[in-house]
Amino acid sequence: MTSRLRRALPSVAGYLDQRIVRWRTGTSEGQVAVLVALVALAVVILAGSLVTYSTFPAPTFVIPLLLGTMLLRYRPLLTLVLFIVVCVAVTVTNEYLRAVDAGQPGITGGRISTLVTMAVVATLVLFESSRHRSGLPGPLGEAMLVDLRDRLQAQGVVPVLPEGWSAQSAMVSSGGTQFAGDFLVANLSDDETRLEMVMVDVCGKGVAAGTQSLQFAGALGGLIGALPPLGLFSAGNDFLLRQKWDESFATAVHVLIDLRTGDYSITNAGHPPALRWDAADRDWVVDGARGTALGITKLADFHQTTGTLGVGDALMFYTDGVVETRTQDFTSGIEWLRATAGDIVAKGFDQASRKIIKQVTAGDDDRAVLILNRTAVAVAAPVSPDDPAATHQDA
Repeated sequence: MTSRLRRALPSVAGYLDQRIVRWRTGTSEGQVAVLVALVALAVVILAGSLVTYSTFPAPTFVIPLLLGTMLLRYRPLLTLVLFIVVCVAVTVTNEYLRAVDAGQPGITGGRISTLVTMAVVATLVLFESSRHRSGLPGPLGEAMLVDLRDRLQAQGVVPVLPEGWSAQSAMVSSGGTQFAGDFLVANLSDDETRLEMVMVDVCGKGVAAGTQSLQFAGALGGLIGALPPLGLFSAGNDFLLRQKWDESFATAVHVLIDLRTGDYSITNAGHPPALRWDAADRDWVVDGARGTALGITKLADFHQTTGTLGVGDALMFYTDGVVETRTQDFTSGIEWLRATAGDIVAKGFDQASRKIIKQVTAGDDDRAVLILNRTAVAVAAPVSPDDPAATHQDA
Protein backbone atom coordinates (compact mmCIF):
# COMPACT_ATOMS: atom_id res chain seq x y z
CA MET A 1 0.00 0.00 0.00
CA THR A 2 2.81 2.39 0.93
CA SER A 3 4.72 1.68 -2.29
CA ARG A 4 1.60 2.35 -4.37
CA LEU A 5 1.08 5.62 -2.58
CA ARG A 6 4.67 6.66 -3.24
CA ARG A 7 4.29 5.87 -6.94
CA ALA A 8 1.00 7.78 -7.11
CA LEU A 9 2.27 10.94 -5.41
CA PRO A 10 4.42 12.16 -8.35
CA SER A 11 1.48 11.68 -10.71
CA VAL A 12 -0.86 13.60 -8.43
CA ALA A 13 1.72 16.36 -7.96
CA GLY A 14 2.23 16.59 -11.71
CA TYR A 15 -1.52 16.79 -12.31
CA LEU A 16 -1.94 19.55 -9.75
CA ASP A 17 1.05 21.41 -11.15
CA GLN A 18 -0.46 21.33 -14.63
CA ARG A 19 -3.78 22.65 -13.29
CA ILE A 20 -1.99 25.47 -11.48
CA VAL A 21 0.01 26.40 -14.58
CA ARG A 22 -3.14 26.45 -16.70
CA TRP A 23 -4.91 28.58 -14.11
CA ARG A 24 -1.98 31.03 -14.02
CA THR A 25 -2.14 31.41 -17.79
CA GLY A 26 -5.86 32.20 -17.56
CA THR A 27 -6.98 29.36 -19.86
CA SER A 28 -10.63 28.26 -19.93
CA GLU A 29 -9.59 24.77 -18.80
CA GLY A 30 -7.90 26.19 -15.72
CA GLN A 31 -10.92 28.37 -14.93
CA VAL A 32 -13.28 25.41 -15.24
CA ALA A 33 -11.10 23.35 -12.90
CA VAL A 34 -11.16 26.10 -10.26
CA LEU A 35 -14.90 26.59 -10.72
CA VAL A 36 -15.55 22.88 -10.21
CA ALA A 37 -13.44 22.87 -7.05
CA LEU A 38 -15.28 25.87 -5.60
CA VAL A 39 -18.68 24.44 -6.50
CA ALA A 40 -17.65 21.22 -4.74
CA LEU A 41 -16.68 23.26 -1.69
CA ALA A 42 -20.06 25.00 -1.76
CA VAL A 43 -21.80 21.61 -1.96
CA VAL A 44 -19.88 20.40 1.10
CA ILE A 45 -20.90 23.55 3.01
CA LEU A 46 -24.51 23.04 1.87
CA ALA A 47 -24.53 19.43 3.05
CA GLY A 48 -23.08 20.45 6.40
CA SER A 49 -25.59 23.27 6.73
CA LEU A 50 -28.53 20.94 6.06
CA VAL A 51 -27.27 18.60 8.78
CA THR A 52 -26.27 21.18 11.39
CA TYR A 53 -27.00 24.80 10.60
CA SER A 54 -25.30 26.05 13.76
CA THR A 55 -21.97 24.65 12.53
CA PHE A 56 -22.38 25.72 8.88
CA PRO A 57 -24.56 28.86 8.87
CA ALA A 58 -25.37 30.67 5.63
CA PRO A 59 -22.50 33.18 5.98
CA THR A 60 -20.08 30.24 5.60
CA PHE A 61 -20.72 30.45 1.85
CA VAL A 62 -18.67 33.64 1.88
CA ILE A 63 -15.55 31.41 1.85
CA PRO A 64 -15.98 29.99 -1.70
CA LEU A 65 -17.34 33.39 -2.76
CA LEU A 66 -14.18 35.22 -1.74
CA LEU A 67 -11.95 32.50 -3.18
CA GLY A 68 -13.84 32.85 -6.45
CA THR A 69 -13.18 36.59 -6.42
CA MET A 70 -9.44 35.94 -6.31
CA LEU A 71 -9.31 32.99 -8.70
CA LEU A 72 -12.04 33.32 -11.33
CA ARG A 73 -12.82 35.52 -14.29
CA TYR A 74 -16.12 37.35 -14.42
CA ARG A 75 -18.24 34.73 -16.22
CA PRO A 76 -17.13 31.70 -14.16
CA LEU A 77 -17.51 33.87 -11.07
CA LEU A 78 -21.07 34.76 -12.10
CA THR A 79 -21.84 31.04 -12.38
CA LEU A 80 -20.40 30.43 -8.91
CA VAL A 81 -22.35 33.35 -7.42
CA LEU A 82 -25.64 32.09 -8.88
CA PHE A 83 -24.93 28.60 -7.54
CA ILE A 84 -24.13 29.98 -4.07
CA VAL A 85 -27.31 32.08 -4.13
CA VAL A 86 -29.27 28.89 -4.72
CA CYS A 87 -27.37 27.13 -1.91
CA VAL A 88 -28.06 29.99 0.51
CA ALA A 89 -31.75 29.98 -0.44
CA VAL A 90 -31.94 26.20 0.14
CA THR A 91 -30.18 26.26 3.50
CA VAL A 92 -32.15 29.27 4.80
CA THR A 93 -35.43 27.74 3.61
CA ASN A 94 -34.53 24.45 5.27
CA GLU A 95 -33.77 26.25 8.54
CA TYR A 96 -37.01 28.18 8.22
CA LEU A 97 -39.04 24.96 7.85
CA ARG A 98 -37.25 23.41 10.81
CA ALA A 99 -38.15 26.39 12.95
CA VAL A 100 -41.77 26.30 11.87
CA ASP A 101 -42.01 22.55 12.60
CA ALA A 102 -40.56 23.20 16.06
CA GLY A 103 -43.16 25.90 16.72
CA GLN A 104 -40.60 28.70 16.56
CA PRO A 105 -40.77 31.92 14.53
CA GLY A 106 -39.77 31.17 10.95
CA ILE A 107 -38.93 34.70 9.87
CA THR A 108 -36.46 36.39 12.19
CA GLY A 109 -34.35 39.49 12.02
CA GLY A 110 -31.20 37.33 11.96
CA ARG A 111 -32.31 35.36 8.89
CA ILE A 112 -33.35 38.50 7.04
CA SER A 113 -30.01 40.13 7.91
CA THR A 114 -28.15 37.05 6.66
CA LEU A 115 -29.96 37.13 3.32
CA VAL A 116 -29.39 40.87 2.87
CA THR A 117 -25.70 40.55 3.80
CA MET A 118 -25.11 37.70 1.37
CA ALA A 119 -26.90 39.61 -1.40
CA VAL A 120 -24.74 42.69 -0.79
CA VAL A 121 -21.54 40.62 -0.73
CA ALA A 122 -22.47 38.85 -3.98
CA THR A 123 -23.25 42.17 -5.67
CA LEU A 124 -19.96 43.73 -4.55
CA VAL A 125 -18.01 40.67 -5.67
CA LEU A 126 -19.51 40.78 -9.16
CA PHE A 127 -19.09 44.55 -9.42
CA GLU A 128 -15.42 44.36 -8.46
CA SER A 129 -14.78 41.53 -10.90
CA SER A 130 -16.46 43.40 -13.76
CA ARG A 131 -14.05 46.32 -13.25
CA HIS A 132 -10.94 44.25 -14.04
CA ARG A 133 -9.88 45.71 -17.39
CA SER A 134 -7.51 42.83 -18.07
CA GLY A 135 -10.38 40.33 -17.91
CA LEU A 136 -8.41 38.38 -15.31
CA PRO A 137 -8.93 38.06 -11.56
CA GLY A 138 -6.77 40.29 -9.37
CA PRO A 139 -3.95 37.83 -8.54
CA LEU A 140 -3.68 36.67 -12.17
CA GLY A 141 -3.57 40.21 -13.51
CA GLU A 142 -0.95 41.17 -10.94
CA ALA A 143 1.11 38.05 -11.67
CA MET A 144 1.05 38.86 -15.39
CA LEU A 145 2.15 42.45 -14.78
CA VAL A 146 4.90 41.41 -12.37
CA ASP A 147 6.12 38.75 -14.82
CA LEU A 148 6.26 41.39 -17.57
CA ARG A 149 8.19 43.71 -15.25
CA ASP A 150 10.67 40.96 -14.35
CA ARG A 151 11.24 40.05 -18.00
CA LEU A 152 11.91 43.66 -18.97
CA GLN A 153 14.08 44.32 -15.93
CA ALA A 154 16.13 41.24 -16.81
CA GLN A 155 17.32 42.97 -19.98
CA GLY A 156 18.43 45.90 -17.83
CA VAL A 157 20.76 43.79 -15.71
CA VAL A 158 24.33 44.57 -16.66
CA PRO A 159 25.85 41.27 -17.86
CA VAL A 160 28.98 39.82 -16.34
CA LEU A 161 31.83 41.84 -17.82
CA PRO A 162 35.26 40.60 -18.92
CA GLU A 163 38.19 40.82 -16.54
CA GLY A 164 39.25 44.39 -15.95
CA TRP A 165 35.74 45.88 -15.87
CA SER A 166 33.06 46.24 -13.23
CA ALA A 167 29.52 47.63 -13.31
CA GLN A 168 27.01 48.24 -10.55
CA SER A 169 23.62 49.90 -10.29
CA ALA A 170 21.09 50.85 -7.63
CA MET A 171 17.51 52.03 -8.02
CA VAL A 172 14.80 53.23 -5.63
CA SER A 173 11.28 54.04 -6.80
CA SER A 174 9.25 56.85 -5.30
CA GLY A 175 7.06 55.65 -2.45
CA GLY A 176 8.84 52.29 -2.41
CA THR A 177 6.60 50.83 -5.15
CA GLN A 178 7.77 48.00 -7.41
CA PHE A 179 7.19 49.99 -10.60
CA ALA A 180 9.23 53.02 -11.51
CA GLY A 181 9.77 55.41 -14.38
CA ASP A 182 13.56 54.89 -14.31
CA PHE A 183 15.02 51.90 -16.10
CA LEU A 184 18.20 50.57 -17.65
CA VAL A 185 18.73 48.60 -20.84
CA ALA A 186 22.10 46.88 -21.40
CA ASN A 187 23.67 44.76 -24.13
CA LEU A 188 27.06 43.04 -24.33
CA SER A 189 28.24 41.97 -27.77
CA ASP A 190 28.67 38.27 -28.47
CA ASP A 191 32.45 38.60 -28.51
CA GLU A 192 32.32 40.54 -25.20
CA THR A 193 34.26 43.48 -26.63
CA ARG A 194 31.50 46.14 -26.77
CA LEU A 195 29.16 47.16 -23.96
CA GLU A 196 26.15 49.32 -24.67
CA MET A 197 23.85 50.74 -21.98
CA VAL A 198 20.95 53.19 -21.91
CA MET A 199 19.57 54.79 -18.75
CA VAL A 200 16.09 56.29 -19.17
CA ASP A 201 13.87 58.45 -16.97
CA VAL A 202 10.26 58.48 -18.18
CA CYS A 203 8.27 61.56 -17.23
CA GLY A 204 6.18 60.93 -14.14
CA LYS A 205 6.67 59.22 -10.82
CA GLY A 206 6.16 55.78 -9.36
CA VAL A 207 3.23 53.70 -10.62
CA ALA A 208 2.01 56.54 -12.86
CA ALA A 209 5.16 56.22 -14.98
CA GLY A 210 5.66 52.49 -14.37
CA THR A 211 3.44 51.20 -17.18
CA GLN A 212 4.92 53.70 -19.64
CA SER A 213 8.47 52.72 -18.70
CA LEU A 214 7.62 49.03 -19.15
CA GLN A 215 6.40 49.70 -22.68
CA PHE A 216 9.32 51.95 -23.59
CA ALA A 217 11.85 49.52 -22.08
CA GLY A 218 10.48 46.77 -24.29
CA ALA A 219 10.86 48.95 -27.37
CA LEU A 220 14.44 49.98 -26.59
CA GLY A 221 15.38 46.45 -25.52
CA GLY A 222 14.51 45.18 -28.98
CA LEU A 223 16.63 47.83 -30.71
CA ILE A 224 19.74 48.15 -28.58
CA GLY A 225 22.71 46.58 -30.27
CA ALA A 226 20.96 46.66 -33.65
CA LEU A 227 21.18 50.43 -34.21
CA PRO A 228 23.96 52.98 -33.68
CA PRO A 229 23.48 55.35 -30.70
CA LEU A 230 22.00 58.22 -32.70
CA GLY A 231 19.77 55.82 -34.64
CA LEU A 232 18.57 54.24 -31.40
CA PHE A 233 17.62 57.61 -29.92
CA SER A 234 15.91 58.68 -33.14
CA ALA A 235 13.82 55.49 -33.10
CA GLY A 236 13.01 56.02 -29.40
CA ASN A 237 12.01 59.61 -30.11
CA ASP A 238 9.67 58.52 -32.93
CA PHE A 239 8.17 55.83 -30.68
CA LEU A 240 7.29 58.33 -27.94
CA LEU A 241 5.86 60.82 -30.43
CA ARG A 242 3.43 58.13 -31.61
CA GLN A 243 2.12 57.43 -28.13
CA LYS A 244 -1.05 59.01 -26.77
CA TRP A 245 0.24 59.41 -23.24
CA ASP A 246 -0.55 62.61 -21.34
CA GLU A 247 3.17 63.28 -20.89
CA SER A 248 4.96 61.18 -23.48
CA PHE A 249 8.57 62.25 -23.11
CA ALA A 250 11.65 60.87 -21.43
CA THR A 251 15.26 61.77 -20.83
CA ALA A 252 17.99 59.25 -21.66
CA VAL A 253 21.73 58.80 -21.75
CA HIS A 254 23.52 56.20 -23.88
CA VAL A 255 27.05 54.88 -23.45
CA LEU A 256 28.95 52.67 -25.88
CA ILE A 257 32.35 51.44 -24.73
CA ASP A 258 35.06 49.32 -26.28
CA LEU A 259 36.13 46.98 -23.50
CA ARG A 260 39.48 46.31 -25.18
CA THR A 261 40.70 49.89 -25.35
CA GLY A 262 38.45 51.80 -22.94
CA ASP A 263 37.27 54.13 -25.72
CA TYR A 264 33.71 55.31 -25.15
CA SER A 265 31.04 57.58 -26.55
CA ILE A 266 28.21 59.20 -24.57
CA THR A 267 25.02 60.40 -26.21
CA ASN A 268 22.64 62.54 -24.16
CA ALA A 269 18.94 63.24 -24.68
CA GLY A 270 17.96 65.79 -22.06
CA HIS A 271 19.37 63.63 -19.26
CA PRO A 272 21.50 64.88 -16.34
CA PRO A 273 25.14 64.97 -17.46
CA ALA A 274 27.28 61.90 -16.91
CA LEU A 275 30.21 62.12 -14.51
CA ARG A 276 33.69 60.75 -15.23
CA TRP A 277 35.97 59.69 -12.39
CA ASP A 278 39.54 60.76 -13.07
CA ALA A 279 41.71 58.39 -11.05
CA ALA A 280 44.76 60.65 -11.40
CA ASP A 281 43.03 63.81 -10.10
CA ARG A 282 40.72 61.88 -7.71
CA ASP A 283 37.73 63.89 -8.85
CA TRP A 284 34.46 63.53 -10.80
CA VAL A 285 34.39 65.57 -14.02
CA VAL A 286 31.10 66.62 -15.62
CA ASP A 287 30.69 65.25 -19.15
CA GLY A 288 29.73 67.75 -21.85
CA ALA A 289 27.14 65.73 -23.78
CA ARG A 290 23.74 67.43 -23.95
CA GLY A 291 20.60 67.00 -26.05
CA THR A 292 16.83 67.24 -26.44
CA ALA A 293 14.59 64.95 -24.41
CA LEU A 294 12.91 62.12 -26.32
CA GLY A 295 9.29 62.66 -27.38
CA ILE A 296 9.42 66.47 -27.48
CA THR A 297 9.98 67.25 -31.15
CA LYS A 298 10.62 65.39 -34.39
CA LEU A 299 13.81 67.40 -34.95
CA ALA A 300 15.52 66.32 -31.76
CA ASP A 301 19.15 67.33 -31.30
CA PHE A 302 21.44 64.80 -29.61
CA HIS A 303 24.99 65.68 -28.62
CA GLN A 304 27.77 63.13 -28.31
CA THR A 305 31.12 63.15 -26.52
CA THR A 306 33.97 60.68 -26.69
CA GLY A 307 36.84 59.72 -24.42
CA THR A 308 38.94 56.89 -23.07
CA LEU A 309 38.81 55.28 -19.65
CA GLY A 310 42.14 54.38 -18.15
CA VAL A 311 42.72 51.90 -15.37
CA GLY A 312 40.99 53.21 -12.25
CA ASP A 313 38.71 55.60 -14.18
CA ALA A 314 34.92 55.30 -14.12
CA LEU A 315 31.69 56.66 -15.57
CA MET A 316 28.59 57.42 -13.50
CA PHE A 317 25.04 57.85 -14.81
CA TYR A 318 22.06 58.87 -12.69
CA THR A 319 18.53 60.24 -12.90
CA ASP A 320 17.30 63.66 -11.81
CA GLY A 321 15.79 62.24 -8.63
CA VAL A 322 19.33 61.87 -7.32
CA VAL A 323 20.30 65.53 -7.72
CA GLU A 324 16.99 67.41 -7.58
CA THR A 325 14.86 67.83 -4.45
CA ARG A 326 12.45 70.43 -3.17
CA THR A 327 15.28 72.10 -1.28
CA GLN A 328 18.09 71.61 -3.82
CA ASP A 329 18.28 72.80 -7.42
CA PHE A 330 19.83 70.88 -10.30
CA THR A 331 23.22 72.62 -10.32
CA SER A 332 23.68 72.39 -6.58
CA GLY A 333 22.60 68.76 -6.72
CA ILE A 334 25.32 67.87 -9.21
CA GLU A 335 27.96 69.52 -7.05
CA TRP A 336 26.61 67.61 -4.04
CA LEU A 337 26.78 64.36 -6.02
CA ARG A 338 30.35 65.03 -7.14
CA ALA A 339 31.46 65.62 -3.56
CA THR A 340 29.49 62.72 -2.08
CA ALA A 341 30.47 60.22 -4.75
CA GLY A 342 34.07 61.43 -4.57
CA ASP A 343 34.26 60.67 -0.85
CA ILE A 344 32.69 57.25 -1.40
CA VAL A 345 34.78 55.98 -4.32
CA ALA A 346 37.95 57.35 -2.77
CA LYS A 347 37.59 54.43 -0.37
CA GLY A 348 36.79 51.96 -3.17
CA PHE A 349 34.06 51.21 -5.68
CA ASP A 350 32.52 48.32 -3.73
CA GLN A 351 28.74 48.97 -3.36
CA ALA A 352 29.37 52.61 -4.31
CA SER A 353 26.06 53.03 -6.18
CA ARG A 354 24.05 51.75 -3.21
CA LYS A 355 25.98 53.98 -0.81
CA ILE A 356 25.25 57.01 -2.99
CA ILE A 357 21.53 56.19 -3.21
CA LYS A 358 21.33 55.87 0.58
CA GLN A 359 22.69 59.39 1.02
CA VAL A 360 20.14 60.94 -1.36
CA THR A 361 17.45 62.89 0.48
CA ALA A 362 14.20 60.93 0.27
CA GLY A 363 11.87 62.62 -2.17
CA ASP A 364 8.87 61.98 -4.40
CA ASP A 365 10.88 61.00 -7.49
CA ASP A 366 12.48 57.75 -8.64
CA ARG A 367 16.24 57.53 -8.17
CA ALA A 368 18.84 55.46 -10.04
CA VAL A 369 22.64 55.34 -10.18
CA LEU A 370 24.86 53.33 -12.54
CA ILE A 371 28.66 53.15 -12.24
CA LEU A 372 30.98 51.54 -14.78
CA ASN A 373 34.65 51.44 -13.85
CA ARG A 374 37.80 50.02 -15.35
CA THR A 375 39.62 48.04 -12.70
CA ALA A 376 43.29 47.20 -12.51
CA VAL A 377 44.42 44.62 -15.03
CA ALA A 378 45.26 41.31 -13.39
CA VAL A 379 48.97 40.68 -13.18
CA ALA A 380 50.27 37.20 -13.90
CA ALA A 381 51.69 35.39 -10.90
CA PRO A 382 55.52 35.39 -10.81
CA VAL A 383 57.17 32.18 -11.99
CA SER A 384 59.20 30.32 -9.39
CA PRO A 385 62.90 29.76 -10.25
CA ASP A 386 62.39 26.11 -9.35
CA ASP A 387 59.65 25.74 -11.97
CA PRO A 388 60.86 23.40 -14.78
CA ALA A 389 59.26 25.65 -17.34
CA ALA A 390 61.24 28.62 -16.04
CA THR A 391 64.46 26.61 -16.09
CA HIS A 392 63.72 25.61 -19.68
CA GLN A 393 63.13 29.24 -20.68
CA ASP A 394 66.34 30.36 -18.98
CA ALA A 395 68.21 27.74 -20.83
